[in-house]
Amino acid sequence: MARAQLLETTDEAVAGIEDGSTVLVGGFGLAGMPFDLIDALIRQGATDLTIVSNNAGNGEVGLAALLRAGRVRKVICSFPRQADSYVFDELYLSGRLELEVVPQGNLAERMRAAGAGIGAFYSPTAVGTPLAEGKEVRDIDGRTYLLELPIKGDYALISAHRADRLGNLVYRKTARNFGPVMAAAATTTIVQASSVVPTGELDPEAVVTPSIYVDRVVAVAARHHTVQGAR
Repeated sequence: MARAQLLETTDEAVAGIEDGSTVLVGGFGLAGMPFDLIDALIRQGATDLTIVSNNAGNGEVGLAALLRAGRVRKVICSFPRQADSYVFDELYLSGRLELEVVPQGNLAERMRAAGAGIGAFYSPTAVGTPLAEGKEVRDIDGRTYLLELPIKGDYALISAHRADRLGNLVYRKTARNFGPVMAAAATTTIVQASSVVPTGELDPEAVVTPSIYVDRVVAVAARHHTVQGAR
């Protein structure tokens, strides 16, 4: 059975992430965001990153802090702008950040396809919009579809509620969001968990992400984040 590497610090967990990597980052707004791993990535110094996430950061924490540090070349996400996305707004409007907008269902499915080894799939979402530009179009049973390609990552940074010593993961409610598909879609999956328990303590029926998809785990005490400096 696959066994994840248990590490003492978040700095150890993100060591070796290379410049130019594609990094899948879990979270739905602030819910399930791996803040401690992102902070460690900022300290680590990797740059020219492509970040795949649901949105492009809130306030000045998490992804917004990574963007502000100038480490990101491109963002692939569903909701880049909201009331507190001023870090993204400034970078994008000044031409310092590339953006690829992907409808949320397609974002999840493109990563799921990568994890499942599916070469591509057809989706009706975004037909007739600017997001369809450059994509293969096909009519199936009288309906128009677009060809969508998988999104795979060099690394995934995700947050879990509990992990066991093998790396099996349990999530807490909506903090689960993109974690499972990102774990499967990345070459190396790095997890911060609120607690790491002995193997066998997790109910097998509650395990969402099995250890085969997890490479590194670090225990990080749960903490609550608020958005600072929203304007």
